[in-house]
Amino acid sequence: MSENSSDPRRLSGIFCPNLTPVDAKGRVDEERLREYVDWLIDHGVDGLYPNGSTGEFVRFSPAERRRIVEVVVEQTAGRVPVLAGAAEANVSETIEACNAYGAMGVTAVAIVAPFYYRLGSDSVHAYFTEIATQVDVDVTLYNIPMFASPIDVDVVRRLAEEQPRIVGMKDSTGDMANMLRMMAAVRPIRNDFAFLTGWDPSLAPMLIAGVDGGTNATSGVLPELTKAVYRCVTTGDQQAAMRWQYELLDLFDRMLAVGEFPDGFRLGAGVRGWDLGVGRLPYSDSRTSDLTRVKSGLEGRVDKVLRELRR
Repeated sequence: MSENSSDPRRLSGIFCPNLTPVDAKGRVDEERLREYVDWLIDHGVDGLYPNGSTGEFVRFSPAERRRIVEVVVEQTAGRVPVLAGAAEANVSETIEACNAYGAMGVTAVAIVAPFYYRLGSDSVHAYFTEIATQVDVDVTLYNIPMFASPIDVDVVRRLAEEQPRIVGMKDSTGDMANMLRMMAAVRPIRNDFAFLTGWDPSLAPMLIAGVDGGTNATSGVLPELTKAVYRCVTTGDQQAAMRWQYELLDLFDRMLAVGEFPDGFRLGAGVRGWDLGVGRLPYSDSRTSDLTRVKSGLEGRVDKVLRELRR
């Protein structure tokens, strides 16, 4: 963990990129979302992250995305910080979303670089500069190059140096060397700048290397497990942290391998007693069959980890 992680300005801990409950008609199930938020907080997440990839933000309308954040902020009621996904299709709509979420009371927003059309580094820098100079809320960069334009080390450094509104980086590549390069470039010039990993298989190694926390899909299923990894690193018990990391790796791989993302994580939430619906993507017969087939095996693994955590 970073020696500066106690800085109150810096985002830290495990932010849960919560799944979005939907009802039988495909509508956002607000009542279930409120219950799920309470459960996640009660079971140890350090923050909520609505409208992330795990929450399937691209499958909801802009109005629905704003309502999802509004519900999460209301239900959280200041108990933990809220980092809201604010990516929209163009810069003006993204700025509008950022300011709307800021008015709702989120701690910060997370924004991917432009998606669909791949941009070069200078254009990515210009994109985030435009946003940072026109919003009334703190901004976290979200690097996920499998789906959006990459945010390279020099761009992160320049933005950190130039834009005080940009307060952190969420990286979902799992690339340890690149994360180290980013921290080496930014930490000397910004003590308040946070680094979060969005890749569950490298959570403990990243924390040990100095990142401040994570935004991890598994925390929506087993918040106790991601909490254990984080707490073990922060208390200096790296051996225990790595023990739990291998459990996290196994469960993440099992859930990631099920159908289309985030099907396996919805299935995992179901194992914990949460029927969050099937999401917005229609299910084929084979997809339904795949989910049914793996559920019992996942139940066994989840139960085993919970028993071990309770010892």
